[in-house]
Amino acid sequence: MRRTWRRYRPASPTSWSWNGSRLVAIAHRLKRLWDERAVVLPGCLLAVYDLGRGLCREFVFSPDAAAGELTRAKPVLTTLARDTLLVIDRLYCTAAFFAALGTQGCWGLVRRNRRLGHTKVQRLGKRHHEGGRPEDWLVQAGSGATAPVQALRYIRWRRGRSRYELLTNVLDPARLSAVEALALYPGRWTIEQMYFDLKEVLKLNRVFPAKPNAVAIRVYAAAVVYNALRVAQGEVSEAAGVTPEAISPAKFFPKMAAACDAYALLELWFWQAQRANPRRRLRKPALHERRFASVALDAIRVEPRKERRRRRRFCAARRHWKSLPHVRGGRKMLKSI
Repeated sequence: MRRTWRRYRPASPTSWSWNGSRLVAIAHRLKRLWDERAVVLPGCLLAVYDLGRGLCREFVFSPDAAAGELTRAKPVLTTLARDTLLVIDRLYCTAAFFAALGTQGCWGLVRRNRRLGHTKVQRLGKRHHEGGRPEDWLVQAGSGATAPVQALRYIRWRRGRSRYELLTNVLDPARLSAVEALALYPGRWTIEQMYFDLKEVLKLNRVFPAKPNAVAIRVYAAAVVYNALRVAQGEVSEAAGVTPEAISPAKFFPKMAAACDAYALLELWFWQAQRANPRRRLRKPALHERRFASVALDAIRVEPRKERRRRRRFCAARRHWKSLPHVRGGRKMLKSI
């Protein structure tokens, strides 16, 4: 994916993805929620992820978990720079969204949603790739009822019963070929990995405060820490001569956080020792030689999965959930922010 992004980079300076996610249920309920039988969710997230650099560029928290993702994405779209390529999922495969992308001067690479109909106009190419047959078509998408009919490219890859379909408004195959599009789209999964790291590694899967302001503080703090640890992960991978994806965030992030805590304590102790001995010239110990300052590469590498993947436990109560503003007193709570 990174090699494909580098080839595309001269045509589009930025290649981003975004996706939304809901937070988990409130673990410690307020007194006003005691009589509420439904699961109460404290809010939802919308993240814009830089596929080329592996960082979260935008992070938006909404205290209303029932707010539509497309509705929350429209204000974020207006903040993007021109010539930005968005690699997003099939939820955004609508004629209205492609029209908004064109107005903003941005490009989109979207998994095809069958609810968006299209009419083939011209075949642009067909060749064999990785045992399959990619097809590249110029199509007219949409009915014109809610948005103008859009001129798009329809890219389809087939091998046996497997089928992979993409739509993009990059009409020039020299700018983004069908093979490059098929290689670039799987990189969208990295934003799902980011949400996993935020919830499982940085513990956003347990939300104890039930006030939206307190939840927002914790969410944005986790996003800042995530970016800092991703930068550290990149520096460590470069020093070790491996790719950042070869280092496990679940192993590296806790060790890095513990090392930073130990380093801060040692700096504080040394400063207090200097204040207690103002007339003495103290020599700071070599902190890089301390045990906390280094770790074996094998201890933080990603381990290939050997056993069967563990299925996530299904909670039947999650079917009946409410957003915090939709419970009694919730609106008054939001107005107090």
